[in-house]
Amino acid sequence: MDEDDRGCVVLVLAVPSALLTLVAAYFCWTALTIRPSGPWDDDAYAGIVLSCVTAVGAAVTAAAVWLLPPVRRVMPWWWPLPPVLLGAVAAVRWASGG
Repeated sequence: MDEDDRGCVVLVLAVPSALLTLVAAYFCWTALTIRPSGPWDDDAYAGIVLSCVTAVGAAVTAAAVWLLPPVRRVMPWWWPLPPVLLGAVAAVRWASGG
C-alpha cells in the first residue's frame, strides 16, 4: 500500500471513530453537568444514567473500531485512548449514582 492510499484509508477509518468519540464526549459532559435538585428528582437521575450509558456505548464502539486488524494497521496506537478515557469517566459517574 503506497502512502497516498494509506492517507485515504486513515481518513475513512478516522471519521466514524472521531464521530463516536465526539458523541461520547458530549454525553460524558452531559452526565457530569446534570445536577439533581434533590433526592426526589428522578428525571435528573434518569438523565444521568442515560447520558452515562450512551457515553459508555459510544466509547466502547469507538475503541472496538480500532481493534479491527485493518484499522490497527493504519491508525496510531493512541487513537482509542480518548474514547476509553471518556468511557471510564462516564462509568465512574454512573457508578457514583449521581
